[in-house]
Amino acid sequence: MSALEGRTVLLTGASGGIGAALCDALVAAGAQVVAIGRNRVRLQAIAARHAPGRILPVIADLADPEGPARIVATASQLQPTPSVLVLAHAQGAFGLFEQQSPQALQSLLNTNLVASMTLIHVLLPMLRTHPQASVVAIGSTFGSLAFPGFAAYSASKFGLRGLMEGLAREHADMPLRFQYLSPRATRTAFNTPQVEAMNREMKVAQDDPADVAAQLVAAIASGRRRMQIGWPEKLFARINGALPGLVDRSLAVQLPIVRRHARS
Repeated sequence: MSALEGRTVLLTGASGGIGAALCDALVAAGAQVVAIGRNRVRLQAIAARHAPGRILPVIADLADPEGPARIVATASQLQPTPSVLVLAHAQGAFGLFEQQSPQALQSLLNTNLVASMTLIHVLLPMLRTHPQASVVAIGSTFGSLAFPGFAAYSASKFGLRGLMEGLAREHADMPLRFQYLSPRATRTAFNTPQVEAMNREMKVAQDDPADVAAQLVAAIASGRRRMQIGWPEKLFARINGALPGLVDRSLAVQLPIVRRHARS
Protein backbone atom coordinates (compact mmCIF):
# COMPACT_ATOMS: atom_id res chain seq x y z
CA MET A 1 0.00 0.00 0.00
CA SER A 2 1.27 3.48 -0.87
CA ALA A 3 2.43 5.74 1.96
CA LEU A 4 -0.02 8.32 0.56
CA GLU A 5 -3.06 6.03 0.68
CA GLY A 6 -5.95 7.74 2.47
CA ARG A 7 -4.08 10.98 3.05
CA THR A 8 -5.15 14.47 2.01
CA VAL A 9 -2.66 16.51 -0.03
CA LEU A 10 -2.74 20.27 -0.57
CA LEU A 11 -1.26 20.98 -4.01
CA THR A 12 -0.56 24.50 -5.26
CA GLY A 13 -0.05 25.23 -8.94
CA ALA A 14 -2.44 22.37 -9.69
CA SER A 15 -3.61 23.81 -13.00
CA GLY A 16 -0.06 23.98 -14.43
CA GLY A 17 1.65 21.36 -16.55
CA ILE A 18 3.50 19.54 -13.78
CA GLY A 19 0.72 20.37 -11.31
CA ALA A 20 -1.97 18.68 -13.40
CA ALA A 21 0.22 15.60 -13.82
CA LEU A 22 0.83 15.59 -10.05
CA CYS A 23 -2.93 15.58 -9.44
CA ASP A 24 -3.23 12.39 -11.49
CA ALA A 25 -0.21 10.72 -9.88
CA LEU A 26 -1.28 11.58 -6.33
CA VAL A 27 -4.78 10.21 -6.90
CA ALA A 28 -3.24 7.06 -8.37
CA ALA A 29 -1.20 6.74 -5.15
CA GLY A 30 -4.42 6.78 -3.12
CA ALA A 31 -4.50 10.40 -1.95
CA GLN A 32 -7.30 12.93 -1.92
CA VAL A 33 -6.03 16.14 -3.54
CA VAL A 34 -7.01 19.71 -2.73
CA ALA A 35 -6.07 21.21 -6.10
CA ILE A 36 -5.24 24.90 -5.70
CA GLY A 37 -4.88 27.21 -8.68
CA ARG A 38 -6.22 30.28 -10.44
CA ASN A 39 -7.68 28.63 -13.54
CA ARG A 40 -11.16 27.39 -12.64
CA VAL A 41 -11.82 25.73 -16.00
CA ARG A 42 -8.60 23.72 -15.95
CA LEU A 43 -9.07 22.65 -12.33
CA GLN A 44 -12.61 21.46 -13.04
CA ALA A 45 -11.39 19.52 -16.07
CA ILE A 46 -8.71 17.81 -13.95
CA ALA A 47 -11.26 16.93 -11.27
CA ALA A 48 -13.62 15.49 -13.90
CA ARG A 49 -10.99 12.90 -14.86
CA HIS A 50 -11.32 11.23 -11.46
CA ALA A 51 -13.97 9.76 -9.19
CA PRO A 52 -16.05 12.30 -7.26
CA GLY A 53 -14.32 13.59 -4.15
CA ARG A 54 -10.78 12.55 -5.14
CA ILE A 55 -9.89 16.08 -6.30
CA LEU A 56 -11.31 19.18 -4.64
CA PRO A 57 -10.66 22.30 -6.77
CA VAL A 58 -9.93 25.49 -4.81
CA ILE A 59 -9.60 28.77 -6.67
CA ALA A 60 -7.01 30.90 -4.89
CA ASP A 61 -4.29 33.35 -5.86
CA LEU A 62 -1.28 32.97 -3.56
CA ALA A 63 -0.16 36.50 -4.45
CA ASP A 64 -3.41 37.78 -2.94
CA PRO A 65 -3.24 38.23 0.88
CA GLU A 66 -6.61 36.45 1.12
CA GLY A 67 -5.34 33.40 -0.77
CA PRO A 68 -3.60 31.58 2.11
CA ALA A 69 -6.52 32.32 4.45
CA ARG A 70 -8.95 30.77 1.95
CA ILE A 71 -6.77 27.67 1.69
CA VAL A 72 -6.53 27.26 5.48
CA ALA A 73 -10.30 27.70 5.86
CA THR A 74 -10.95 24.99 3.27
CA ALA A 75 -8.33 22.61 4.67
CA SER A 76 -9.57 22.90 8.26
CA GLN A 77 -13.02 21.63 7.24
CA LEU A 78 -11.73 18.43 5.66
CA GLN A 79 -11.57 15.02 7.29
CA PRO A 80 -8.84 14.04 7.47
CA THR A 81 -7.17 17.42 7.39
CA PRO A 82 -4.20 17.66 4.99
CA SER A 83 -0.97 16.06 6.14
CA VAL A 84 1.00 16.87 2.97
CA LEU A 85 1.59 20.29 1.40
CA VAL A 86 3.09 20.29 -2.10
CA LEU A 87 4.22 23.67 -3.42
CA ALA A 88 4.20 23.32 -7.21
CA HIS A 89 3.28 26.87 -8.19
CA ALA A 90 5.87 29.04 -9.93
CA GLN A 91 6.23 32.15 -12.05
CA GLY A 92 8.74 32.07 -14.89
CA ALA A 93 11.12 34.85 -15.83
CA PHE A 94 13.37 34.26 -18.82
CA GLY A 95 15.23 37.37 -19.94
CA LEU A 96 18.25 39.53 -19.29
CA PHE A 97 18.17 40.85 -15.73
CA GLU A 98 18.71 44.52 -16.65
CA GLN A 99 15.72 44.41 -19.00
CA GLN A 100 13.30 43.15 -16.33
CA SER A 101 11.29 45.78 -14.48
CA PRO A 102 11.45 46.19 -10.70
CA GLN A 103 7.74 45.35 -10.59
CA ALA A 104 8.31 42.08 -12.45
CA LEU A 105 11.17 41.15 -10.13
CA GLN A 106 9.04 41.86 -7.06
CA SER A 107 6.17 39.78 -8.45
CA LEU A 108 8.55 36.90 -9.16
CA LEU A 109 9.90 36.80 -5.61
CA ASN A 110 6.46 37.23 -4.08
CA THR A 111 5.07 34.30 -6.06
CA ASN A 112 7.98 31.86 -5.96
CA LEU A 113 9.32 32.51 -2.48
CA VAL A 114 7.25 34.79 -0.24
CA ALA A 115 3.93 33.08 -1.02
CA SER A 116 5.50 29.70 -0.25
CA MET A 117 6.90 30.97 3.05
CA THR A 118 3.53 32.45 4.01
CA LEU A 119 1.56 29.31 3.18
CA ILE A 120 3.96 27.06 5.08
CA HIS A 121 3.78 29.40 8.07
CA VAL A 122 -0.01 29.43 8.32
CA LEU A 123 -0.33 25.65 7.76
CA LEU A 124 2.33 24.46 10.23
CA PRO A 125 -0.10 24.20 13.19
CA MET A 126 -2.40 21.95 11.15
CA LEU A 127 0.42 19.82 9.79
CA ARG A 128 1.82 19.27 13.30
CA THR A 129 -1.42 17.60 14.41
CA HIS A 130 -0.53 14.57 12.28
CA PRO A 131 1.82 11.80 13.41
CA GLN A 132 3.50 12.10 10.02
CA ALA A 133 3.41 15.16 7.76
CA SER A 134 5.38 16.60 4.85
CA VAL A 135 6.03 19.92 3.16
CA VAL A 136 7.32 19.45 -0.37
CA ALA A 137 8.71 22.21 -2.58
CA ILE A 138 8.92 21.49 -6.30
CA GLY A 139 12.11 23.30 -7.15
CA SER A 140 14.27 23.49 -10.26
CA THR A 141 17.73 22.66 -11.50
CA PHE A 142 18.16 26.45 -11.47
CA GLY A 143 17.77 26.35 -7.68
CA SER A 144 21.16 24.62 -7.51
CA LEU A 145 22.79 25.95 -10.67
CA ALA A 146 22.17 29.59 -11.57
CA PHE A 147 21.82 30.07 -15.31
CA PRO A 148 22.27 33.17 -17.48
CA GLY A 149 18.92 34.51 -18.62
CA PHE A 150 17.36 33.10 -15.46
CA ALA A 151 19.20 35.12 -12.80
CA ALA A 152 16.09 36.36 -11.00
CA TYR A 153 14.28 33.04 -11.37
CA SER A 154 17.35 31.23 -10.05
CA ALA A 155 17.45 33.60 -7.06
CA SER A 156 13.85 32.73 -6.20
CA LYS A 157 14.52 29.00 -6.44
CA PHE A 158 17.81 29.23 -4.51
CA GLY A 159 15.80 30.99 -1.80
CA LEU A 160 13.15 28.27 -1.81
CA ARG A 161 15.82 25.59 -1.52
CA GLY A 162 17.42 27.45 1.38
CA LEU A 163 14.05 27.77 3.10
CA MET A 164 13.37 24.04 2.86
CA GLU A 165 16.85 23.09 3.98
CA GLY A 166 16.65 25.42 6.97
CA LEU A 167 13.20 24.19 7.99
CA ALA A 168 14.29 20.55 7.67
CA ARG A 169 17.12 21.22 10.11
CA GLU A 170 14.87 23.26 12.39
CA HIS A 171 12.43 20.32 12.62
CA ALA A 172 14.99 17.51 12.59
CA ASP A 173 13.64 16.05 15.87
CA MET A 174 9.97 16.17 14.79
CA PRO A 175 7.83 13.90 12.55
CA LEU A 176 7.49 16.72 10.01
CA ARG A 177 9.54 16.35 6.83
CA PHE A 178 10.65 19.08 4.45
CA GLN A 179 11.54 17.97 0.93
CA TYR A 180 13.04 19.91 -1.99
CA LEU A 181 12.56 18.01 -5.26
CA SER A 182 13.91 19.42 -8.53
CA PRO A 183 12.70 18.60 -12.02
CA ARG A 184 14.83 19.60 -15.00
CA ALA A 185 13.32 21.09 -18.17
CA THR A 186 9.84 19.65 -18.69
CA ARG A 187 7.58 19.83 -21.75
CA THR A 188 4.86 22.18 -20.50
CA ALA A 189 3.40 25.57 -21.39
CA PHE A 190 5.53 27.04 -18.59
CA ASN A 191 8.30 27.34 -21.21
CA THR A 192 7.95 30.40 -23.42
CA PRO A 193 8.61 30.09 -27.18
CA GLN A 194 12.00 31.78 -26.58
CA VAL A 195 12.94 29.17 -23.97
CA GLU A 196 11.82 26.36 -26.26
CA ALA A 197 13.91 27.74 -29.12
CA MET A 198 16.96 28.11 -26.88
CA ASN A 199 16.55 24.58 -25.50
CA ARG A 200 16.39 23.17 -29.03
CA GLU A 201 19.55 25.00 -30.09
CA MET A 202 21.42 23.97 -26.93
CA LYS A 203 20.05 20.41 -27.18
CA VAL A 204 18.55 20.55 -23.68
CA ALA A 205 16.66 17.37 -22.80
CA GLN A 206 13.02 17.81 -21.75
CA ASP A 207 10.97 15.33 -19.75
CA ASP A 208 7.32 14.38 -20.09
CA PRO A 209 5.28 15.86 -17.20
CA ALA A 210 3.65 12.51 -16.39
CA ASP A 211 7.09 10.89 -15.98
CA VAL A 212 8.22 13.79 -13.80
CA ALA A 213 5.10 13.54 -11.64
CA ALA A 214 5.60 9.81 -11.13
CA GLN A 215 9.15 10.39 -9.88
CA LEU A 216 8.05 13.24 -7.63
CA VAL A 217 5.23 11.26 -6.04
CA ALA A 218 7.56 8.31 -5.41
CA ALA A 219 9.98 10.68 -3.68
CA ILE A 220 7.18 12.26 -1.63
CA ALA A 221 5.95 8.85 -0.49
CA SER A 222 9.44 7.69 0.49
CA GLY A 223 10.26 10.92 2.34
CA ARG A 224 13.30 11.66 0.24
CA ARG A 225 14.67 15.01 1.43
CA ARG A 226 16.44 16.09 -1.76
CA MET A 227 16.22 14.98 -5.37
CA GLN A 228 17.45 16.28 -8.71
CA ILE A 229 15.79 14.66 -11.71
CA GLY A 230 17.79 14.02 -14.86
CA TRP A 231 21.29 13.37 -16.10
CA PRO A 232 23.58 15.29 -16.65
CA GLU A 233 21.69 17.95 -14.63
CA LYS A 234 22.27 15.95 -11.45
CA LEU A 235 26.01 15.94 -12.14
CA PHE A 236 26.12 19.64 -13.09
CA ALA A 237 24.35 20.63 -9.86
CA ARG A 238 26.93 18.72 -7.82
CA ILE A 239 29.85 20.17 -9.77
CA ASN A 240 28.42 23.67 -9.33
CA GLY A 241 28.42 23.15 -5.56
CA ALA A 242 31.98 21.82 -5.42
CA LEU A 243 33.76 23.44 -8.39
CA PRO A 244 31.66 26.36 -9.64
CA GLY A 245 34.52 27.67 -11.78
CA LEU A 246 34.14 24.70 -14.12
CA VAL A 247 30.48 25.56 -14.65
CA ASP A 248 31.36 29.24 -15.15
CA ARG A 249 33.63 28.35 -18.05
CA SER A 250 31.15 25.91 -19.59
CA LEU A 251 28.27 28.41 -19.53
CA ALA A 252 30.46 31.24 -20.84
CA VAL A 253 30.72 29.37 -24.13
CA GLN A 254 26.91 29.26 -24.40
CA LEU A 255 26.34 32.87 -23.33
CA PRO A 256 25.89 34.28 -26.88
CA ILE A 257 23.08 31.77 -27.51
CA VAL A 258 21.34 32.68 -24.26
CA ARG A 259 21.60 36.41 -24.94
CA ARG A 260 20.24 36.08 -28.45
CA HIS A 261 17.13 34.20 -27.34
CA ALA A 262 16.62 36.33 -24.22
CA ARG A 263 16.60 39.50 -26.31
CA SER A 264 14.11 38.03 -28.78
